[in-house]
Amino acid sequence: MMLGGRNGGLESLPKELLHEILSKLGVISLCSASPVSRTLRSSVTRALSTISTLDLSEFSPDVQILSQILNDNIVLKSLTLDCWRLCDVSITIFSRQHLVELVLLRCTLFSSRIFTAIGENCPNLRLLTMEMACDFDHELPHSIGKQIVEMLKGCMYLEHLSLNFKKHILSPVIFNSLDLTHIQNLKVLQLNPTSEQQITSLMQSQRMYTNKGSFPAKVCNQVSVKTMYLNLQSLSLVLNRITDKLIISITKNLPHLIELYLEDRPDLEPWMDQDLTNHGLLLLCSLEYLTRLSLTRSKQYYPATFKWVNDMGIFFLAETFRGLQSVKMAGFSRVTDAGYSSILQSCSGLQKFEIINPVHLSDLTFHNVVGAASSLIEVRIACCDIITDDTVEKLSTCRNLEVLDLWGCKSIGSYGLGSIANLEKLTKLNLCWTAITNSDLSFIGNANAPISSLCLRACKRVSDEGIASLLRGKGTISKTLVSLDLDFIEGLSDRAIFTIVEFCREITDLCVRCCFSITDDSIEGLGRMEGFEGKQSPLRRLDVYRCRRLSHDSLKMLRRPYFPGLRWIGVGQTGLSSAKGEDGLLEISGDRPWLHICSDGCEMGCSDGWQFPHQL
Repeated sequence: MMLGGRNGGLESLPKELLHEILSKLGVISLCSASPVSRTLRSSVTRALSTISTLDLSEFSPDVQILSQILNDNIVLKSLTLDCWRLCDVSITIFSRQHLVELVLLRCTLFSSRIFTAIGENCPNLRLLTMEMACDFDHELPHSIGKQIVEMLKGCMYLEHLSLNFKKHILSPVIFNSLDLTHIQNLKVLQLNPTSEQQITSLMQSQRMYTNKGSFPAKVCNQVSVKTMYLNLQSLSLVLNRITDKLIISITKNLPHLIELYLEDRPDLEPWMDQDLTNHGLLLLCSLEYLTRLSLTRSKQYYPATFKWVNDMGIFFLAETFRGLQSVKMAGFSRVTDAGYSSILQSCSGLQKFEIINPVHLSDLTFHNVVGAASSLIEVRIACCDIITDDTVEKLSTCRNLEVLDLWGCKSIGSYGLGSIANLEKLTKLNLCWTAITNSDLSFIGNANAPISSLCLRACKRVSDEGIASLLRGKGTISKTLVSLDLDFIEGLSDRAIFTIVEFCREITDLCVRCCFSITDDSIEGLGRMEGFEGKQSPLRRLDVYRCRRLSHDSLKMLRRPYFPGLRWIGVGQTGLSSAKGEDGLLEISGDRPWLHICSDGCEMGCSDGWQFPHQL
C-alpha cells in the first residue's frame, strides 16, 4: 500500500477501513506513521482518541510526544507512564477527570505540584501508583506531606494506593502527616519507605479520628466502632524495622488482611524489645484471612537478622496458616530445616515459596516435598551454599513449577539441571552465581521446558561453547527464550552473540554487561538481527555496560534502520559513551525519541533504585 502523496492509495481507502487497520497498530507505530500524509495524520489522531487503556512504560515520552498521543482522547480510563523525561508542563496533559487508573513510573523532574494537580483533576481515580525520585528543591518535607494529604482528599474513591519514594531520607518525613480518613474504600496500601513509628501512629490516629468524629457519643458507647482499616485487604511496607509493636498495631486494626508484605532495612542491630520475636509471629495468627505473607530483612544498611525468631515461631505460623498460598522470608538466621519444612508440610495449597539468604537451610528442608509438590508454582532459594543437586531433584517432582530461582546456590550443577530440564511448565530459570558448566547447559538445550527467561549471570565456568550447547540443542529454548542475562561471564565473546543472533529470534531483553571480549562485531550482528520468518527484530532492551572493547564506531549501528524496535540500551563505560561518542549519542537521541540511552550503569531498563531484587 502506498503511504504518501495526493494520488497515493490511502486517499482512496474508506475511512472506516483505514481506522480499522490503524487500530491494530501500537502507539509507537501510530506516532511514526502520523507524519507520512495528511490523511494518515487525521486517521492516527482518531485512532489515538479511541484508546481507553494505554501503557507507555516501554519508553520515556517527552512532553511533545505525550501531547500528540493524549491530545484528543476523552475516553482514556487507564494510563501507565514512564515519566523519566516529563516535568510539570506535562501534568495538565495526563491528569484528567475521567481517569480511573494512573501509574506514574520513574518521576524525576516534577515539583510537588504533581500532588495538587492529581487531587484537583483526577477525582475518579480508583488506582494510583507513584514512583518518585524528585529533588523537590527548596520545598519543606512536611509541606510536601500536606500536599499529598490534599491529593488524597481529592481522590476519595481510591481503592489501590502505592507511594514509592526513592530518597529515603526525605520520604519518612513526608509520610508524617499522612491521613487516609477520606478514603473509605481503600483495599490496597503500599508505602516505601516509611517507619514503624509512623505506621503505628497512623493507625492509632485513624482510630481516634473515627471514634470522635464519625459517630455520636451515645452510639460510640453502645456499639463497637469500626475504622476504615477494616476494609484494607493488602498492606505493603518498607520501613526501618519490623517489631512486635508494629505487628500488634496491624493485627488490631486490619483483621481482614489477605496479603501482608513487610520489609525492613535497619541501620543498627535491634534490641529484643525493638524487634520481631516469636511472640510477634504468634500475634499474626489472628489474621484468619491471610493467604500471602512476606517478612524480609535487608542488609542494605546493616547486616542485622531476626535473631529473636526461631523454629518455634515458624511452627506456630505454619500450623495456624494452613491456607497460605505465598511465603517469602529473608534474614531469619536462627530458623532451621525444621521450621522451613513445616511450612511446606502444613500449607498444602502453597504456590510460592521464597527464602533469601538462609543460614541453616539444607537439602533436608525438601526431603519430603511430595506433599507440596502438586501446588508449588514458584520456588526461590537465594544465596544458600548448603543445598545441592539433591534439592533440585526433589523439586523436579513439582510438575506445576513455573519459576525456579537458585540465585547464588553455588553447589548446584549438572545432576540438578538434568533433573529439572523436563519440567513441562518451567518458564523462568535463574542460575546466577551457580557452579554450572558448558556441558550442564546441554541438559536445558535438549529439553522441552518452555523457558522464556534465563539468568546465567556470573556463571564463571560458562563460555561460548556453553551458549552453543544451550541454543543449538534439540529442545525448545531457542524458540521460547525472551530474556537472557549473561552479565559478568568473562568467557563470552562475539561467537556467543552470533549464536544468539542466529537462534534466538524471539529475544526482547539481552544483558551482556561486563563481558569484556565482546567487540563492535557483536553490535553489528545484533543491529541487523531479524525475527522469525523475516519479521522485525523483537529486541527491545540491550545492556552492554562495561563491554570495554566496544568503540565509538558502533554508534553507526544505533542509527536507523538498525535496531528498529530498541527502546533501551545501557552503554556506560564503553567507547560508545566516551568523549568521542557523546555528540553521536545526543544526535541519536534526537533522531530516535523512543530510545533511552543510559550511560550511568543502571540495571536493565534503569530499574535499580526503583526495585530491590536481591538486597542481601
